[in-house]
This record gives sequence, C-alpha cells and structure tokens, in this order.
Amino acid sequence: MLANFLGKSKPINFIILLSLFIGVFIGNSFYLFSNTDFELSLLFKSTCFLGLNLVIFFFYNFVVTKNNLTLDNFYAFFTFTILLSYFIAITHSAKTLITLILYLVFIRKIYSLKSKKNTLQKLFDSGFWLSILFIIEPFSAVFSILIYSGIFLHQKSVSNTLIAPLVGFLIPLIIYFTYCFWFDKLYVFINLFYFDTFSSFIFKPENTYYWIIAFILALSVMAIFLKSPKAFSVKNSFRKSWILLIINLLVALTFALLAPNKDNTELLFLLFPAAIIIANGFESIGSNFIKNILFVLFLASAIISPFML
Repeated sequence: MLANFLGKSKPINFIILLSLFIGVFIGNSFYLFSNTDFELSLLFKSTCFLGLNLVIFFFYNFVVTKNNLTLDNFYAFFTFTILLSYFIAITHSAKTLITLILYLVFIRKIYSLKSKKNTLQKLFDSGFWLSILFIIEPFSAVFSILIYSGIFLHQKSVSNTLIAPLVGFLIPLIIYFTYCFWFDKLYVFINLFYFDTFSSFIFKPENTYYWIIAFILALSVMAIFLKSPKAFSVKNSFRKSWILLIINLLVALTFALLAPNKDNTELLFLLFPAAIIIANGFESIGSNFIKNILFVLFLASAIISPFML
C-alpha cells in the first residue's frame, strides 16, 4: 500500500515517485494542449518546461533531505508532486519556473542555518538570491522576514549576522541600478520600490485556484495541530525548523494576498512550506489504513484537478 511504499526511503521508491512526477506533468500537459495543433516548437517548449520542473523537484528534495525537515520517508516528495500538479497550467511559463527555482535556492540558504558552518556566507547568499528575486518580483522583499527569523532561531543575533544579508541584498541592486542608469532606464529601477498592494487585495470566487489554496491551507492547519505537540515537546533543531516552516507559510500567504500583480503565480510560493507541513501531518497519523485512504484521495485529486480548472 501507499503508506508502506512512501514510508521506505529506497532508491527504487524514489525512481517510481520521480516517474509519477513526470507522468503527472505529461498527463496534465497533454490535457492542456489537447486542443492545440501539434508543432515541433510546442514539443520543444514542453521538454524545456519539464526540465525546469525536474530542477524544481530535485532542488526541493535536496532542501528537505539535507535539512531533515521530515522523517526518513517520501511523504514530502509525494505531497509536493500532488500540490504542484494542481498548478501545472500556471507552471507552463519559463519566468514562473525560474522564479520558483530562485525561491528554492533562497529557501535552501535559510533552512541550512541550522548548521553552524559558513554562517556569514549563507546569510550573504540568502540576501543575494532574495535581491535577484526582488528584481524579478519586487514584493518578494517580504521574504526578508524569513532571513531574520532564521537568524533568531538558529544563530546568534550579532552585528555580523544582521548585516551580512543586507550586504548580499545590495550587490545585485547596485549592479541593476548601474545597468538602468547606463541605459537611461532609472524609472524601471525606481518602480521596484513602488507597491500598490491593498488595492489588489481582492478575493474572486470565480478563481478556482483560490479554492485550491483554501484546501491546501486547511490541510496545513490540521497538520500543524497534529505535529506541533510532538515537535514542541523536544528541544532540538527540528523544533526550530518547524517554527521556521510555520513562519514561511505565513509569509508566503501574506505575499500571495498582497502581491500587486496577481496572475496566480504568487500562489506557488505557498507550496514549499505547505507540502512539508502536510507531510509532517501525515507522519503524525498512527494508522496506516487512514494514511492509505488519504494518499489515494490525494493521488486521485491530481488526476481530476485539470478537469476542474
């Protein structure tokens, strides 16, 4: 059954799960393009998008396993694959996928702060990658909260650790400012700092993705209630990472609600913390029978989701 399969961290299980990820991508892509005339360029684009999705998949797996954000199982990988499949129509955009990759690179540096090695370099890198993300999506600056949350949870709050992310953040901005100044496009640089957020705080019931996010958030809240008692009962590094995951979810939700340019891609930033939190919720369920039912329903939802959008 699925609970036993996902509970064993074996190479063959990973290969099967990776095949599931590719199968979901190809199946949903076929559905999305079923009414489109076949073109060689379409095949090329789909192959490129699959490649970028695989980069996201492997990077996500690396962050989870490297930082022990779940137990030694594939629950988080399975959950992320299903959640990402809900948004397959959105991820058929190179800009969106590259933005997600940058986000994961940034996130990797934050969660790696649990280790005391190369702290200043990690903090510098986190500010650096956030700055690049900021240039592409300015409101992503709100994720700076994660940097300092990681510092307060995992590191000592001294002047070096507080300043390092700022230095890293400024370097890409200075380079971008120089570029805009040289080509007489300073208005582009200035517009990065202009936000019209509250005018875009609108809930549209006809947007199916909002209801999917409501479903994901409901699962995340239940998982938090299931996992938190055990996570907070032991004073270890996971407890700090668990707090950071909850903060990550709240910051990503703030970003999704207040981002000025709403095209549904802002919702994807919720998937990383939500998938790991939900996976930890699955771990907290003692009965394999209940887990199997939930996993089957979860898998079925990935199959029918394209027909609901």
